[in-house]
Amino acid sequence: MKNIREEQQADYDWLADRIEHKREMFTQLSDQIWGLAETKFEEFESAGLLADQLELSGFRVERHGGGLPTAFIGTYGSGSPVIAVLGEFDALPNMSQQAGVTVEQALQNKGNGHGCGHHLLGTGSLAAVIAVKEYMDKKGLPGTIRYYGCPAEEGGSGKTFMVREGLFDDVDAALTWHPGYNNAVVSQTSSANVQLRYRFQGKSAHAGISPHKGRSALDAVELMNVGANYLREHIPPGARFHYAVTETGGHFPNVVQAVAEVVYLIRAPEMQQVNEIYQRINDVAKGAALMTGTEVDIQFEKACSNLIPNVTLEEVMYRCFTNLGIPAFTEDEQSYASEILTTLEPVQTGAVNGGGLLKTLDPYEPVSGIMLGSTDVSDVSWVVPTAQLETVCYASETPFHSWQMVAQGMTSASHKGMLHAAKVMAATAVELLMHHDILEEAKQELRNRGGMEGYTCPIPAHVNPPVKERLFRQQPE
Repeated sequence: MKNIREEQQADYDWLADRIEHKREMFTQLSDQIWGLAETKFEEFESAGLLADQLELSGFRVERHGGGLPTAFIGTYGSGSPVIAVLGEFDALPNMSQQAGVTVEQALQNKGNGHGCGHHLLGTGSLAAVIAVKEYMDKKGLPGTIRYYGCPAEEGGSGKTFMVREGLFDDVDAALTWHPGYNNAVVSQTSSANVQLRYRFQGKSAHAGISPHKGRSALDAVELMNVGANYLREHIPPGARFHYAVTETGGHFPNVVQAVAEVVYLIRAPEMQQVNEIYQRINDVAKGAALMTGTEVDIQFEKACSNLIPNVTLEEVMYRCFTNLGIPAFTEDEQSYASEILTTLEPVQTGAVNGGGLLKTLDPYEPVSGIMLGSTDVSDVSWVVPTAQLETVCYASETPFHSWQMVAQGMTSASHKGMLHAAKVMAATAVELLMHHDILEEAKQELRNRGGMEGYTCPIPAHVNPPVKERLFRQQPE
């Protein structure tokens, strides 16, 4: 008679086999999304491909989730527990890059590109829920598995809007992953953030004949940025802000620029710190307007909270990861990754565990620090116990949001990492569907860390995402 551990391993292997059985379909789907490279809130075709596949696989799909045209939820089963797997599929602007090369070479001038691997992320999560659905059918396992199609992680905080609209209210646990260059269960908090748009309105005039009659909005933007930079010394450790001048008012220096605009992204370890800093930057903007005789309109665009790790779920995920092992790469895959390493600064040697792709699983370290970046997974983690992992899809230390990451996005190595993440998430989801006591423990841990009833959405109720009113296709073609 098999013992419990042997039965668990047999289940893990069965799930992995089901994912491998559909390898070609999943890799083709991720490559299609890589080619579409649609940016925040405009991922109509990418979302449509994933939603269509869910319907073809027997899921009930709710499109236009939470009022977001490219958000959707695929559901299979009924009743408790409800396990969610999060998927993303948005790209980045100005990141166009040829695939499979080792030189910077755009496919399209100023085109978009998947510089953060979300084409892999969304498809890997899809593979996981389809495998779990098939396992539920095979075993007659009760409960609900859901795929959450989450738009606009890059600069849009799509999940935060979805949380605000109550789409996670009945979920018992959430699982997700991110393509990277390590194999690990991630147990870190992250930076909270807020994004604001400052639009200055002045008066145009001839810069040579009557500059005294003009009021320069561009001067106001420059003064604001100078003032904000002096503020950097006086904000908490770990806090930082970044800005992009999105409109300068024109290209003619002989015109006093009547309109100019700058967008700020403000980060800090906790939301309260973010709120304090952005109020101070608002004052800087108002001061710049006062100095230049212009007016400033401040538009709150989006925000996300800091992430709450959940050790209870992470330990289950790490056990599944350990039992399933890590992706195995060929010499050719290692060779290409090593070539990518030589393009990085400082130049890498390529001698990382014998190649450019890591061959180890990081030891699990619960709540091991803060990730200085931000993610809208954080807001899910405040209302639902959440665990996430990373698998090797890219050469070691490849910078996120870089041409090197885009170039590696359709390699066989990236596909292997994607499918391995799917296997780990599928195994973890099955464990949670079968062991309700783990879910109760995870929920209590979340409460102890200040989540659930202690959550306040960082996006005010009156703020809406900048979406276009277009529905992606409703039925598979």
